[in-house]
Amino acid sequence: MATPTPRHRRSTTIRDRHRRIIARSKPPCHICGEAIDYNADWLHPQSFVVDHITPLALGGKDTLDNKAAAHRACNRAKGDNIDGGPILRRSGTLAKPNRT
Repeated sequence: MATPTPRHRRSTTIRDRHRRIIARSKPPCHICGEAIDYNADWLHPQSFVVDHITPLALGGKDTLDNKAAAHRACNRAKGDNIDGGPILRRSGTLAKPNRT
């Protein structure tokens, strides 16, 4: 039987710091390009979550440059995909919004 790969625990301090940094400028969802409701209840589909652009499961790092703002619903639909898979932009285009 194969030995499972050890899972590393992520720091909640770093997670919370990155969340504050990203939320500070209130960017739109990097997946769909639409505005995020930063005051919504955390379970609301349009609420703010931090998404790993390259998922950790696919070798992405838990660093600020690999994180972006997203809607809870968009992040759930994206799952462990890099490009968002079958998600179509609400604006009707397939172009990703410019990240600055």
